[in-house]
Amino acid sequence: MLTIKYLKENKLILFEAISGSRSFGLTTENSDTDIKGVYYLPKIDFFGLNYIPQISNETNDEVYYEIGRFVELLQKNNPNILEILATPEDCILHKDPLMDLLIPEDFLSKLCKDTFAGYAISQIRKAKGLNKKILNPVEKERKSLLDFCYSLENNGSVSLKKWLVENGKSQEKCGLINIDNTKGNFALFYDETATLGYRGIIQNEESNQVSLSSIPKGEKSLAYLFCNLDAYSVYCKDYREYWKWVSERNEDRYNVNQNHGQNYDSKNMMHTIRLLQSCEGIFKNNTLKIKVENREELLDIKAGNWSYEKVMEKAEDLIKSIDYYHSISKLPDFPNLEKTTKVLIEIREKLYS
Repeated sequence: MLTIKYLKENKLILFEAISGSRSFGLTTENSDTDIKGVYYLPKIDFFGLNYIPQISNETNDEVYYEIGRFVELLQKNNPNILEILATPEDCILHKDPLMDLLIPEDFLSKLCKDTFAGYAISQIRKAKGLNKKILNPVEKERKSLLDFCYSLENNGSVSLKKWLVENGKSQEKCGLINIDNTKGNFALFYDETATLGYRGIIQNEESNQVSLSSIPKGEKSLAYLFCNLDAYSVYCKDYREYWKWVSERNEDRYNVNQNHGQNYDSKNMMHTIRLLQSCEGIFKNNTLKIKVENREELLDIKAGNWSYEKVMEKAEDLIKSIDYYHSISKLPDFPNLEKTTKVLIEIREKLYS
């Protein structure tokens, strides 16, 4: 099994650099040090059946890509991989001369709008979802379908639970039948003796449909009921998503966000804005520059000193700018696969000659 230690001991590393916040110029005293790199396989592994495209350590803060996989991702305009290739000189720890054959401008294309801005937009949607969850917490005690049922009376409606209490009735002794040509409307019957076999309004607290009963002829309905199944379905979805998020969220990150009180993941949104800025620069200047020029502004966002609305406004302005510069960009629609694949072949030939 290949390890990072093995790669280094056998001089298989082609490129190694400090990445992440340190390469972006956003490092703080609490920043981790991430390492990214490129390697090539021993000849026996590459030509045999042991091709390994990627190697990382247990914490995933050191990740190395096999040269072929690296070029493949460059051709797809993967943001993380393009940023590795565009690493500033002061963050490069080792660089084989062969890596100079891979030029960032040979890979940049209009596809970057989908990969850079597309990913950023997905993070914005995620931030909006987080904002919604923080501002609209869902109570742990789960509601049942009964909470979405109403008794129709006096040209209006009243909560079924309230109606049952006020009239001294039990939902288990109720019987329902459909009302023709309507959706969610039922005639409600009541059996005080509990001898007519009525099935109640719901079978249990987990029911997602009301129960229908066989009503003997001659029985008179006691009320008309409306069940808002659509609202109940939305509630169930929100409940599942909210409590799944609670169980999976990073508590340290969440507590930081709670402390600054801005109701969004400030660190994630800082990097989202940075990614949008990088995308804008690609189409505006036909090059990728990852060292930021607005360090203090971005760290201000990370610290939670910007309101959610202000961050969203900046993101939307950047997206509009990206759309404009993309429309007038002279970059190709896609990277030149033939040219860049030839470069990969040239690198491999020199490595295995």
